[in-house]
Amino acid sequence: MSFEAWTIFALFWLVFVTTPGPNAVNCISNGMSLPFTRAMVGVLAILTQACAFLVLSALGVTALIATSPTAFLVAKMIGAGFLIYLGIRGWINASKPAPSEVRPARQVYLHALAVATINPKSVAGYLAAFSQFVQPDVPIWGQMTVIMPTALALTALSYTGFTLLGAIMGRAALGAVFNTSVRRVMAVCFIIYGVLLGASGAPQTGGAQ
Repeated sequence: MSFEAWTIFALFWLVFVTTPGPNAVNCISNGMSLPFTRAMVGVLAILTQACAFLVLSALGVTALIATSPTAFLVAKMIGAGFLIYLGIRGWINASKPAPSEVRPARQVYLHALAVATINPKSVAGYLAAFSQFVQPDVPIWGQMTVIMPTALALTALSYTGFTLLGAIMGRAALGAVFNTSVRRVMAVCFIIYGVLLGASGAPQTGGAQ
């Protein structure tokens, strides 16, 4: 991969991981409600999902999923239902005091991994990256030595930033009314993402996404 191609890829990925979505909302929520080091476990889960999706993209599995209407529909509806469930639960619990016990790291990790994985829209981002930036005449795993570190570093920086934003907001949310309002806004975001996901079409394997 040339330096020019790497620069374009890095800019694409930067936009991809900084555009607010379910992962960003979950990171902000974790930052608000958990100690920062525990909230960062959620970022680790997102990086796990990113590693898996990058490898699957290199193997062509995500392209297979995207071109299978049935597989995409099932994944989309599961993902949409899960996000809407998180939103409804968040809205109901918004006015309740935050639980005093700290969620175990395993629970934080698995919850963040589920949010990151069940969103089939992310398939479109990985397909776009591989359809536009991977050179078909060059061995894929040689290109992955450039693509993976770049993608993972930008992903880590982005979601660490969202987690830090949540931590700052959590410290600022001294009033119960403000705290409840912020939690309800994030609950509504999950519901909106779920509805949009359920109404979305299958990603295309060619061209820009």
